[in-house]
Amino acid sequence: MISVHKPRMHAVPVHPITAAAVTAAAAPVPAMAAIAMANGHGAAQNPPYGSLYDACVAMRDKVDAFLAEEMTAPLLRRAQEQVRISVQVVDEALERYRPEEISISYNGGKDCLVMLIVLLACYARRYSPPKSMAGVNLQNGATSLPPFPETLHSVYIVSADPFAEVDDFVEKSSAMYHLDVARFTLPMKTGLEVFKAQNPSVRAIFVGTRRTDPHGEKLKHFDPTDAGWPDFMRIHPVIDWHYSECWHSMYARSGEYANGVLSIAEIWAVSHFT
Repeated sequence: MISVHKPRMHAVPVHPITAAAVTAAAAPVPAMAAIAMANGHGAAQNPPYGSLYDACVAMRDKVDAFLAEEMTAPLLRRAQEQVRISVQVVDEALERYRPEEISISYNGGKDCLVMLIVLLACYARRYSPPKSMAGVNLQNGATSLPPFPETLHSVYIVSADPFAEVDDFVEKSSAMYHLDVARFTLPMKTGLEVFKAQNPSVRAIFVGTRRTDPHGEKLKHFDPTDAGWPDFMRIHPVIDWHYSECWHSMYARSGEYANGVLSIAEIWAVSHFT
């Protein structure tokens, strides 16, 4: 088990963390994290958000500001609409499931980061501040909301040939957003089986699949797992996002571009919401 500040990244017991993994965690921050830090963020060892609640409030404010902007470019307006749709999907999921029944499949990449940001923003709207936040400025009606969750479960299935920078970024960004990450170096199905056995209360997983991804063509916003797989409801808030929307949003506002590690959506998300 690795303990990274308040968020935790757990290794599967049969795959203990090696000295090499510890060394990798101290490697230079990858380009995406560097962009985030250039916008005022520190490294994972000193996250910019003091708690999961702080991260959620920050993302809520960023998302609200983005949606409130008067966009003139059609692609920017479409990006706003995609965010609104994603928010609606997440809100519906939070109506269906309690916090302890929810997890997010987080690999630090692509639309997964956009999905996480929207999820955090919705958490801030739906739940009241934790008791530790006594004296915080409450929005209207906040005291009547359900209590804020203590944790946000996340599962990270490491790919067969992972980039060290990606693995490092998942660890650092998980700490930044205070995720409780279960990390599995196992095949997808086996990893989810172990995750389900360790977290039997989890019934739904947010997944960053898009329509153009393999096996994504017929997916809906809510789809149960296929027969023979661990029983989860898969939730797809970004299923109809397109690269063009991410690209033009990112390019028009930050001038950044993707490199060999980063996806366009990652840079767009960082430039807008972190």
